[in-house]
Amino acid sequence: MSMTDPISDFLTRIRNGIMARKDSVDCPRSKIKLALAEILKQEGYLDAVTSVEHEVQGLISVTLRYDENYVNAIRGIRRVSRPGQRAYVGARDLPKVQNGFGIAIVSTSRGLMTDRQARKLNVGGEVLCHVW
Repeated sequence: MSMTDPISDFLTRIRNGIMARKDSVDCPRSKIKLALAEILKQEGYLDAVTSVEHEVQGLISVTLRYDENYVNAIRGIRRVSRPGQRAYVGARDLPKVQNGFGIAIVSTSRGLMTDRQARKLNVGGEVLCHVW
């Protein structure tokens, strides 16, 4: 069965893993989901990201980050641009998530990056999601 929005599925698996207090979450691998997970790891929202060979496509195993009180690093995660309604922004119109305490992940002509990196490079693109 084909999926119409694999990025939304990836974000939902992370959100459901947080709500169920899972240590790690697995999902089908693709280049964009792997890049998205790496950005979340670099920004401190995830502990580890590993790519596992499995059947045809492979899997991404994401280890969720919790503090000593078992509170997750990700307070909220929301898909912005969807297949039915794309959200493109220019370099001057990049959103600030939670007054700068969160990040927006943007797909640009130079690859996936956070809103801060896109502002620094003065590039716009498609806003994939907000994480705070």
